[in-house]
Amino acid sequence: MKVIIVGGGFAGINLAKSLAHNKSINVVLVDKNNYHFFPPLLYQVATSFIEPSNISYPFRRMFQHKPNLRFHMGTLLKINRHENTVDTDTGTLSYDYLVLAMGTETNYFGMETLTRNAFPMKTIDDALLLRNRILLNAEKAVRSADPAERERLLTIVVAGGGATGVEVSGMIAEMSRNILKKDYPELGDGRGHIYLVTSGSELLGPMSTKSQQEAEKVLTRLGVKVKFNARVKDYTNEQKVIFADGSGIETPALIWATGVIARNAPGLDPDMINKHNRIKVNEFCQVLNTENIFAIGDQSVTTTDPAYPNGYPQLAQPAIQQGKFMAAHLARLAEGKKPQPFVFKDKGSMAIISKYKAVVDLPRNIFFKGYPAWVVWIFIHLIPIAGFRNKGKLALNWFWSFITNDPTLRLILRPKKEQ
Repeated sequence: MKVIIVGGGFAGINLAKSLAHNKSINVVLVDKNNYHFFPPLLYQVATSFIEPSNISYPFRRMFQHKPNLRFHMGTLLKINRHENTVDTDTGTLSYDYLVLAMGTETNYFGMETLTRNAFPMKTIDDALLLRNRILLNAEKAVRSADPAERERLLTIVVAGGGATGVEVSGMIAEMSRNILKKDYPELGDGRGHIYLVTSGSELLGPMSTKSQQEAEKVLTRLGVKVKFNARVKDYTNEQKVIFADGSGIETPALIWATGVIARNAPGLDPDMINKHNRIKVNEFCQVLNTENIFAIGDQSVTTTDPAYPNGYPQLAQPAIQQGKFMAAHLARLAEGKKPQPFVFKDKGSMAIISKYKAVVDLPRNIFFKGYPAWVVWIFIHLIPIAGFRNKGKLALNWFWSFITNDPTLRLILRPKKEQ
């Protein structure tokens, strides 16, 4: 049996790793990057807190000594359902079973100026680009003699009240408070402003009220200005964020951490896709009206679970669980056994807010916060990091950065051209 997995995120990589050494199944993982990375920690790369290599790992290194796993670097162009092939920009591959796990991309809701000017937080490249912008703006502020211009250059707006928006706002606030004066003494007491804006009436919408209130309280103490019911309407070429009520904030850095949309799967019929671009699947993660195509993770949606009538949340846990489920499901198909449906087990949610401050919601309405929650967050986020060496490096980087409040990763890297 030959299985092609398109996408090496949480869903795809857990599927591939779970099929390792299964001699009856040959796997080819297709991804446009040659590495797997850990999206929940991208904001720490963007704020110079950890290195990109701490949260990324090459697929080919991961597949060493796994004779049934292979990697193909390429971007999906088309699914040829009737020929059982997929076209990529680097070649055509055949399959017996196809698993789509390409995840999501940033949703700008059709606003072209946002697409051009805002900074998303979905890839390693995005994180490094944002890191460059934050550091370059600080350098420009040092050279400016105009206090108003300095304030503008140091002002950052984060759009999105979910976990990413809360976490990046808290980290930037920590960076501003602990590093700015030491690295840029020329600025004196001059600082910009950090705004966290959300179109909703609370932060961390899917989490408990206690978590929402704690996030707002901690961020406010750090100096973050939280604006509720503030829907971004435009981000002009003049670097001004415009809200639906007509108000605006001037900033050279709008971080867009709100809204995602499933990636396109060219070749599938329109009736297989819902209005959010997610692929419709049944309880076995099988794409509707197909025999040998499956979709898992953020890219898929099923309405067969009464507890989740609108589909599972687009978070890491459902993707990880579906990846492992799909491995068992394909193994059962190879052995001619009766399939079993996927059952999602909610293990709770968490978010870090700032140094030593986090919130954790567990099933049965269990909530805790502060330092204990922060320790749990640290531990839980170390487990999925690929590679023992990466876990060690990340733990050491965290330890040094938290103890000294002065990580040494503030590098402005600007490659001239792609090889």
